[in-house]
Amino acid sequence: MNKGVHFLMAAAIVLLSAFTVLAGGAISVQWGDNSKPQSDPVLYSQKKGGPPAHAPAHGYRAKHQYRYYPNCNVYHDASRGVYFYLKGDGWAVGASLPTDLLPNLGASVTLDMDTDKPYEQNAEHLKQYPKEKYSPAKAGKK
Repeated sequence: MNKGVHFLMAAAIVLLSAFTVLAGGAISVQWGDNSKPQSDPVLYSQKKGGPPAHAPAHGYRAKHQYRYYPNCNVYHDASRGVYFYLKGDGWAVGASLPTDLLPNLGASVTLDMDTDKPYEQNAEHLKQYPKEKYSPAKAGKK
């Protein structure tokens, strides 16, 4: 082939590629002969009725575990290294607690929750875990 035909073919491929990519598609161009034998594709075995081994089961929810300190109304997520505590009219998140809360934490309970915002269920926790039962004085007597 002459150089003009090669140029027109290359230009056509570039334009087709640009339109395909802009339209959200993909294009693959192969030059020359690819006569190498292809290796066998990797096959994943799958048990009937369930997801493949590398996928989570249907309905799986990531769990979060918190230490809840009812006396100070504080949540601690050790896996993320953060505390949730009331500050002013809202909830604050921090890697440490204000110094005035530390000596008053008292006893804690472990909460397994499906949320990364434990304070969204705080009204329920306040009823379920009365502050008086978890004061530092009670925690020391146990």
